[in-house]
Amino acid sequence: MPRGDGTGPGGQGPGTGRGMGRGQVQGRGRMGGPFAAGPGGSCVCPNCGATVAHAAGQPCNAKNCPKCGTKMTRG
Repeated sequence: MPRGDGTGPGGQGPGTGRGMGRGQVQGRGRMGGPFAAGPGGSCVCPNCGATVAHAAGQPCNAKNCPKCGTKMTRG
């Protein structure tokens, strides 16, 4: 019988042991972003909402907003 200190018998029901990895989100980008944003789209300023066309090979967070100078994010 378990005493609440982890010394009880091992579980034998579902959810015990090492399974097939069910329930995990796979294929997402870093920080829960889109699967693959691709070369198109736009960069958006989180401060004032201005948008600029995204250039392939240049991350949006490397650009500054043309209106207020804040770092842009992918939108």
